[in-house]
Amino acid sequence: MYRFLFSSKWLGYLLVAVLFAIACLGLGLWQMARKAEVDAAAHKVANNYSAAPLNYQQAKGQFENLDLAKEWTPVSLTGVYDLDGQRIVRNRPLNGQPGYEVVIPLKLSNGDAVVIDRGWLPIGDKDPGRPDSIPAPPSGTVTVLARLRPGEVKLQRGAPEGQLASIELKDYAQQLNYPLLTGAYAAMYQESPAATVTPAALSVPAFDNGTNFSYALQWFAFGVLFLVGYGYVVRQQVKMDRLEIDEETSAAQQLGRSSAFQTARKSAPKTSRKRSAEDEEDAILDAQGFTGGLPAHQETARD
Repeated sequence: MYRFLFSSKWLGYLLVAVLFAIACLGLGLWQMARKAEVDAAAHKVANNYSAAPLNYQQAKGQFENLDLAKEWTPVSLTGVYDLDGQRIVRNRPLNGQPGYEVVIPLKLSNGDAVVIDRGWLPIGDKDPGRPDSIPAPPSGTVTVLARLRPGEVKLQRGAPEGQLASIELKDYAQQLNYPLLTGAYAAMYQESPAATVTPAALSVPAFDNGTNFSYALQWFAFGVLFLVGYGYVVRQQVKMDRLEIDEETSAAQQLGRSSAFQTARKSAPKTSRKRSAEDEEDAILDAQGFTGGLPAHQETARD
């Protein structure tokens, strides 16, 4: 009954179903891997974001070459802002609003310099492509509490003077006349003494792995449904084959009964013909001794 499954056509159907199921499985596993990455990032933020700040001696190695497991770790830095080295970074949205971020070198007491991201500014109304104003940082020695961030990639686009297309630290360092640590920068969340006006604080990173998980379940379901669909088509084909066989058997049985009936009619003995009045007269004459029948003229007359 299932012999048709070994035909080239049905083997091809099976191959397509298996390949599609494998592809769905792969996509589902990829989404689960993405979910694991998001979970790891969220776990890192949860562990590092509110930790006790490291002092500069503890954090110096991170500014030289950041361990990504230490991203978002708070550090405490003391130094003087270099106002001449201040830049604004273009195309930095915050809560769905376009704007800029303000970055500035902090020269430490030991002579090192690191980059501080002081926060976010909205797009200006007065001069297109620039914020209306950039709040001045505190002058003199300042203590900054900030969180470690990795430098960004270089973008294939320029920026007006005094602006950066991205926080690409090596390019930034080339614009300054002193060495700058380029392994990481720090996003400020507090400074002392505080400035009169401070850019808006950057938002806490949010992670949503629900979409990855739901997409993974959908891909797994698609793969299973395709295999189930193949099984359903096979079952329907079997039902159709059985119905066809039943119809052929019924037709053969009807044909057999019809042939037997015709054979029986042919083999049945034929019944004698009913005797006519003339036959009865001949029989009476024979019984009376007129075995030769009537004379010819009488026969003719009778006829």
